[in-house]
Amino acid sequence: MGLGRGMSVDGRPYLYYLIPGLLAMTTMRSSYTSVSTRISVMRLHEKSFECYFYSPTRMYLLAAGHILAGALRGMYSGVFIVLLGFGAGARLVLNGWLLTAVLLNSLIFSAIGFLAAMMIETHYDMNNFTNVVITPMSFLCGTFFSLDGLPTAFKWLVNAMPLTHTTRLIREISFGEGVSWISMAAAAAFAAGLAACCVWKCYRE
Repeated sequence: MGLGRGMSVDGRPYLYYLIPGLLAMTTMRSSYTSVSTRISVMRLHEKSFECYFYSPTRMYLLAAGHILAGALRGMYSGVFIVLLGFGAGARLVLNGWLLTAVLLNSLIFSAIGFLAAMMIETHYDMNNFTNVVITPMSFLCGTFFSLDGLPTAFKWLVNAMPLTHTTRLIREISFGEGVSWISMAAAAAFAAGLAACCVWKCYRE
């Protein structure tokens, strides 16, 4: 609220630019953290994750359940960002495409959290993964600033990250500019590919 009325990005008040980025980042962090923390604690501390393997639970249902649960928690946290944005005066477009984009974002990072928690061996590994992969992605993928001024090589790197595509989707839809089908396809591919990796890791485990 302090910055939004005194700055502009791409011809819009910064507040309008910021809220979709915060929505993408918040759903990302919440989805990732809720799954990665729970699974890592079950595997490394409680030693209770192995109980799934002795039960008749199918591995693809196990992975799907945890990923969906994390994604729903992420979307729940996103509701507060939307309410905060409207309370601060941002007028954003809310429709089914925005819901789809936020859901894809949540599914992607819920799957990343599940996969990371299944691969790490210590709690320090989990912290390292978060610090090296998740935290930089939170700030580099267009959540707080436009990517137009980045060097070309760096822009290629950032465009290979899933949060860049989901942030672009959420922002364009929120502005009423339509749907970037390239970013939508990329986000769907990330979600499907990461979910498949999670199922594969469960069977390997």
